[in-house]
Amino acid sequence: MTSRVLGIVGWSGSGKTTLLEYLLPQLAAQGLRVNVIKHSHHDLELEPAHKDSARLRAAGASEVLLASPYRFALIHELRGAPEPTLVEQLARLSAADLTLVEGFKREPIPKLEIHRPALGKPALYLDDIDIVAVASDAASPLLSRQLAWLDLALRDQILAWVINYAKNGVICTS
Repeated sequence: MTSRVLGIVGWSGSGKTTLLEYLLPQLAAQGLRVNVIKHSHHDLELEPAHKDSARLRAAGASEVLLASPYRFALIHELRGAPEPTLVEQLARLSAADLTLVEGFKREPIPKLEIHRPALGKPALYLDDIDIVAVASDAASPLLSRQLAWLDLALRDQILAWVINYAKNGVICTS
């Protein structure tokens, strides 16, 4: 399992995936090995129904491992079993310096919230003590607890905070 886990949370449309797309190559360039878990509430369509792997799953295979010289993917059919917990999913991953988790916003893990007031949704940090940093396009309010407040427009500032977190644990800047 990874040494550090950081949730990236926020409402739909806040820019979580866009931020991750920026952070991942930057973190790799720093020599950090980073895993990502992306949670979806929708069914996953990973291959067309006519492909051999999909046909084998439909025929009853519990797991199908697709392997090529470029990547592999393990597809596990739940077939009515409960969805694995985040802890169980983390245990499936290879070792890394950091695992970024998009989704699983109610899990008790350290989190960075992407907060855009223009979306009209409430800030999550107000009710979630596991949020340790907020990246926002709004100015920092008067905070009642220690919380890093990052400018969403200053992606290098967010990157520096994430690198510091990956290497040292939670570092608050406010």
